[in-house]
Amino acid sequence: MALNANKNLKLYYSIKEVAKMFDVSESLLRYWETEFPLLSPKTTSSNIRQYTEADLKIIRNIHNLVKVRGFKIAAARKIIAKNPAKVDKSSVIINTLIEVRDELKDIRKQLDKL
Repeated sequence: MALNANKNLKLYYSIKEVAKMFDVSESLLRYWETEFPLLSPKTTSSNIRQYTEADLKIIRNIHNLVKVRGFKIAAARKIIAKNPAKVDKSSVIINTLIEVRDELKDIRKQLDKL
């Protein structure tokens, strides 16, 4: 059986890693855990949080609504509760658009150097 090179081999992420991924503070992630019941990472016996890919998906949706689109916490909570599939889809689209924008900015910088 061949090894799938595209598969993410990491099962759990620390709170520090997740905070760095989304450019937010660790305390903000802990706060979001209290405000969004869907977000509940696994904790070890010594209370160390371990985030899974499913947790990252929820955080990505929350980050998109609160930090990118500017919704209040209560509004984001209602939107996620009402239609989580739609929120996830729009989050993926927005993240893709941000990546494309950043790539275009890099290309523009390179062209300006010519």
